[in-house]
Amino acid sequence: MVGSKLQGKEVIFLAYQSLGTAFADLSISPIYVYKVTFSGKLRDYQTEDVVFGVCSLIFWTLTIVSLFKYVIITLTADDNGEGGTFALYSLLCRHAKFGLLPNYQTADEEISTYHSPNYSLRRTPSSRFRRSIERLKRRKTLLLLLILFGASLGVTLGALTPAISVLSSIEGAQTRVTSLHKRSVIAIASVVLIGLFVLQHRGTYRAAFLFAPIMILWSLSIAAIGIYNIIVWNPNVYKALCPYYIVEFFRHTGIDGWISLGGVLLCITGTEVMFAELGYFSAAPVRIAFLCVTYPCLVLQYLGQAAFLSKNFTAFPRSFYASIPDPLFWPFFAMAVLAAIIASETVISAACSLVKQSQALGCFPRVKILHTSRWIKGRIYVPELNWVLMILCLAVAVGFRDTNRMAYAFAFAWILKAFVTTWLMSLVIHLVWHKNPAVAVSFCLLFGSIETIYFSSACLKIPKGAWVPLFLSVLFTFVMYIWHYATRKKYKIDLNNKVPMKWILNLGPTLGVLRVPGIGLFYTDLATGIPATFAHFLSNLPAFYQVAVFVCVKTVPIPHVPHKERYLIGRIGPKSYRLYRCIVRNGYKDVHRKDDDLENDLIMSIAEFIQLESEGSGTLDGSMDGRMAVVRTSDKFGTRLAVLESDNPTISYSPSFSDSMGSSCSKSAALKKLHSIYVKESSHLTRRRGRLYHFELLETKFKNPQVKEELLLLVEAQHAGVTYVMGHSHVKARSHSSFLKKFAINAVYSFLSENCRSPAVALNIPQVCLIEVGMKYHVL
Repeated sequence: MVGSKLQGKEVIFLAYQSLGTAFADLSISPIYVYKVTFSGKLRDYQTEDVVFGVCSLIFWTLTIVSLFKYVIITLTADDNGEGGTFALYSLLCRHAKFGLLPNYQTADEEISTYHSPNYSLRRTPSSRFRRSIERLKRRKTLLLLLILFGASLGVTLGALTPAISVLSSIEGAQTRVTSLHKRSVIAIASVVLIGLFVLQHRGTYRAAFLFAPIMILWSLSIAAIGIYNIIVWNPNVYKALCPYYIVEFFRHTGIDGWISLGGVLLCITGTEVMFAELGYFSAAPVRIAFLCVTYPCLVLQYLGQAAFLSKNFTAFPRSFYASIPDPLFWPFFAMAVLAAIIASETVISAACSLVKQSQALGCFPRVKILHTSRWIKGRIYVPELNWVLMILCLAVAVGFRDTNRMAYAFAFAWILKAFVTTWLMSLVIHLVWHKNPAVAVSFCLLFGSIETIYFSSACLKIPKGAWVPLFLSVLFTFVMYIWHYATRKKYKIDLNNKVPMKWILNLGPTLGVLRVPGIGLFYTDLATGIPATFAHFLSNLPAFYQVAVFVCVKTVPIPHVPHKERYLIGRIGPKSYRLYRCIVRNGYKDVHRKDDDLENDLIMSIAEFIQLESEGSGTLDGSMDGRMAVVRTSDKFGTRLAVLESDNPTISYSPSFSDSMGSSCSKSAALKKLHSIYVKESSHLTRRRGRLYHFELLETKFKNPQVKEELLLLVEAQHAGVTYVMGHSHVKARSHSSFLKKFAINAVYSFLSENCRSPAVALNIPQVCLIEVGMKYHVL
């Protein structure tokens, strides 16, 4: 949806789809809002004015926060169509030097999606506030901690939402089946929750086409029940829309009314999901779906419940289910359970997306990321997170055994998340939209004051269960920041210990070792210079490959990098050295499948660079090692080499290659055996639908014979095979470091690095093709 103008039919279709995911969590709130609000001392105030006051609070909270803050204002702050906490952070990092990501290059700003069409980066006005943050690293760190805390809250909600949604929906059966005990309800809910998380790995996209129809049916049904209750029980309930009843509510209830605001807050939990899911639908469809379906249906339902409760004060504990006519109870019960499952799945998917984005920005340990849908880009599944969330969700459901206490935790987590969004939006208004600081302050004061009132009430529930999301969020934030801190320190050590280019030049074209056939992909975090691990490799092994490519995979603060602009290619040293650099630039929401062929893309890009370099192309960009080029933007890309298919895993080689292999492989039976194992076990990297791919040089006329020679050498090296070289690091704190840093590095980071996915696994590199170089880092 990024940067494209949608047609009328597309907008309607996307609005229809958004109702199945973006609003699922918000749409199930009527099940427990009144129940939790009247769970305390407020149940003693059994008057129509009090019920109308609660209904008025719900209406205006839903209108001010969900409608005005999110739908009208926040959805406008998209990052190339993407929404969420990291989207706001990305906007701030591009418009001001707030980011702490390493490997920043000026060439990154030339990516077509770097400059959003909605905002101007090139003429950003100076701001004293902006300069004060840019100058001090501590303030940048505080901003990052705020972002990580917001992401941690999103992950925590992935455990809380399924627990309260599923348990509240199933609990309604007690309204008709009085013999159903609470233990049985919790057992049934636990089975449903386990099934929900177990089926995540199979991909809920198989049933995703049912989400929208079910949620639309649910929304229209609760609206119809609301209208029915208004007509039957109290047609005057429309008066509750007047703010006068809010004043009367607090006048009658006093401090008890203030304490009950934690229950009212539940009417807007789930609003954040619509912003997080923005990238799948775009702003216009989400606004249409909310204004035309979700908002009016929720208002009618809350009015209907208020009308029912104003004449049935004893029905507070089961207000939603008690207001449903007997003949329709079981169909509504079934729809409520299905709606709760859909809402839970949406929040779990959002939590997986947050972890993926955190990992991309170097703030989360490496985890396995899988696609769950062939058709919906970005729908992912994180196995490790899925099982952690399942354990936490079951612990919450079984440990609390009470939806009221779960609701306190749920509401507290959401109000903290809303605070984070408010503060970030204030920064975006001033620094990205270039509005007067007074506008940003007004936004913060208006919505921040409302959220502060609810927050003050929610804080009273900390001893009653609200401590759980606070503890989990702080724990997740601590883990994220420790990983980011150690990763950044390790990068700085690599940066300060780069091998001088003079040392490489003194070694000569052979690099002081035997150059054997093949391509060596040397992975490093450095975008410039030669890493110390390469020197360590050369000093311990007597041979290296005839073509060496230094590969740096980095994240750029944009959601997606177009494939043709992903690879930045350059040369290191003279041509005879056959040393190249490839910078692979990814967006923080880019997810690559297992069948993505980095190896072939690299070879094609290097071949194009060789030709562009010989032509003196103006697209080459200066750097300290040589000139860099985004080669895939060339009109002649793909015309240098031919990609051939073969059913036989034994690749046929050119005569010149056979000669070169004969001189080395014929003398070593062990080398022949290793090469055959490589071809067999690494064939899945280049296999596409049962076929193998290899390169051949096209019969193209070259002005410079050296270009043809270099391309031929590249093809022959690819035929010989590709080997991946990576650093295997061990990070330790220095002996004179503080106790806190020793604990963070030696205990926490070491535990995380030993138990997370290795870099090779994260990049889908087979072990048979991998060489690891051990390095030890001592950080301050």
